Amino acid sequence: MGLLENCHDLFGTTDFYGVLGLSKQANDSEIRRSYYKVSLQVHPDRAPGDPRATEKFQVLGKLYKVLSDKEQRAIYDEQGIVDEENDSLTQNRDWEEYWRLLFPKITLQDIVEFEQKYKGSEEERQDLMQLYQQHEGDMDAIMASALCCTQEDEPRIVALIQAAIDAGEVPAHNAFSKESDRKKKARRKRAEKEKQEAEEMQREMGLDTEEDGLVVMLKQRQKAREQGFNSFLADLEAKYSKPGKAKGLKKGKK
Repeated sequence: MGLLENCHDLFGTTDFYGVLGLSKQANDSEIRRSYYKVSLQVHPDRAPGDPRATEKFQVLGKLYKVLSDKEQRAIYDEQGIVDEENDSLTQNRDWEEYWRLLFPKITLQDIVEFEQKYKGSEEERQDLMQLYQQHEGDMDAIMASALCCTQEDEPRIVALIQAAIDAGEVPAHNAFSKESDRKKKARRKRAEKEKQEAEEMQREMGLDTEEDGLVVMLKQRQKAREQGFNSFLADLEAKYSKPGKAKGLKKGKK
C-alpha cells in the first residue's frame, strides 16, 4: 500500500492535517509541534499495548516528511496525492533515529534559560491568547496548559487576557469574565497543595537549590499532564528543540 492507503488504514483518514489535529493553514512550527505530540502517542516504547504502534509511528514519520517539504506539501495540498517515488519516502529509513534527530532531549539549563526569556515576552502573550481562544476562557485549562506558569503568574495572565479583551483582540468568553469565586478558590487550593507536595518531595530528596526545586516542579507537572501527552516538557521540546539534520541516517527497518 502507498502512504495514503496506509494512513487511512491506520488512522481512518487520508487527511494528513486531520491526523495531526491541524488545519491546512498550519505553519511549519505548528506542524512540527503536532507531529511530536501525536508521534509520542504511538511511539513503540510508549504504546506497548498497541500492536500497530510501529506501523503508525513509521507512517507518521513519512507524513511529516511530506508536510515539511515545501514541494511535496504543495502537491498534496493542490492534488491530494503523494509522490510515492520521492527518495525521502522510498528509502529504508530508521524513522525512530530520524525522530530523535528532530527532537533531541533538552536539559534543565535549557529550561531555566528559556523560562527567563519567555516570561513577559510577546511570544508568551500570543501563546496565552491562543490558549484563551482554544479553551474558551476556562482559566483552569489555561493555567494547566500554559508554559512556565505557576499560581503566582495568574494575576499577570488574567491582566494580559483582560487587556486583549478590552482591545477587541479576543472575544469576552463568559467562562473567563464570569468565573465564580468558588472556582478561583478551588484552583488556588490545588496550586497550594501542589506547592506543598513539591517542597516536601524536595526535602525528602535532600535538594535545596532553586534549580533542584524546578526539577521537582517539572516532574510534578509532567505527571499531572501525562494524559493526552500534553506535558510541559513535550510542549517545550516540540516548540524549542533545534531541528536536527536528516542527512547521514542509518538505513534499517524499524
